[in-house]
Amino acid sequence: MTLPATMRHVDLPGFGAPEVMTFANGPVPQPKAGEVLVRVEAAGINRPDVAQRQGTYPPPKDASPILGLEVAGKIVALGEGVSEFAIGDLVCGLANGGGYADYCVLPAGQTLHAPKGYDAVKAAALPETFFTVWANLFQMAGLTEGESVLIHGGTSGIGTTAIQLAKAFGATVYATAGSAEKCAACEALGAARAINYKTEDFAAVIKEATGGKGVDVVLDMIGAAYFEKNLSVLAKDGCLSIIAFLGGNVAEKVDLRPIMVKRLTVTGSTMRPRTAEEKRAIRDELQDQVWPLLESGKVAPVIHTVLPFDQVVEAHRLMESSSHIGKIVMTLG
Repeated sequence: MTLPATMRHVDLPGFGAPEVMTFANGPVPQPKAGEVLVRVEAAGINRPDVAQRQGTYPPPKDASPILGLEVAGKIVALGEGVSEFAIGDLVCGLANGGGYADYCVLPAGQTLHAPKGYDAVKAAALPETFFTVWANLFQMAGLTEGESVLIHGGTSGIGTTAIQLAKAFGATVYATAGSAEKCAACEALGAARAINYKTEDFAAVIKEATGGKGVDVVLDMIGAAYFEKNLSVLAKDGCLSIIAFLGGNVAEKVDLRPIMVKRLTVTGSTMRPRTAEEKRAIRDELQDQVWPLLESGKVAPVIHTVLPFDQVVEAHRLMESSSHIGKIVMTLG
């Protein structure tokens, strides 16, 4: 296959509002050993993309500076030593950067075959949220069958994924959201109770729903604004897993005694700085334990809207509005 020398991609000449993004032409990247080159058909929009555009989440030194952390499309070239994929395979993957482009290099260890029956749009809605939820909710927080979990931001891409996976693996799920419509969406996905944080006190609701016991895990993307209340709703030996700071990253005058009294664990992570080996381990577990759920229809990505590549500015505005339920996906020609 003869590849073009140049490609179209989103350029970021400076940091700021969505309007700082422009389009430019640049060289098509070449896959190194252990990498694959994908002709991008669809790319997901994620909060880390917004943070990078704003200048608060820089890419690693060895990563593409182009925005975009998840893509789907067909493999058009293989780097040395790649044997688990073939040219023409429809795949999706977690990119280290470079997803907002016609072509994107993916490490083979962060790449998966698209689930059977999935097109590129559905497949592109998977990597970032499924890698993040699996790593934080199951690997780090250790959620297991019979336990309970509170998921904040239940209608975000992370939230809709976490609700479904927690339910599928036998947990009782509670979620917060900001409207009656969003709460209904959470419950339709499997939440036993969705809490409208604008009209209800989630700590009081959890206390009543669990008979005062609390939940075993809290998956939180709010941060400082919810920190003390999150500690209060955890059961003994519970775990608070923090994955973002939409409500601030400095928690002042917080009573830390519940951590000691209830033997709590507080953990958190970001995906981008993880090693290639760590990401491969997540990929392998997703392939073994989650991909069958996707292929059977027991779990599915929730896609709010699909926009053409030319509307990347509108896609970021929508992400920042938090009015969406599920994923925002862009299609490329």
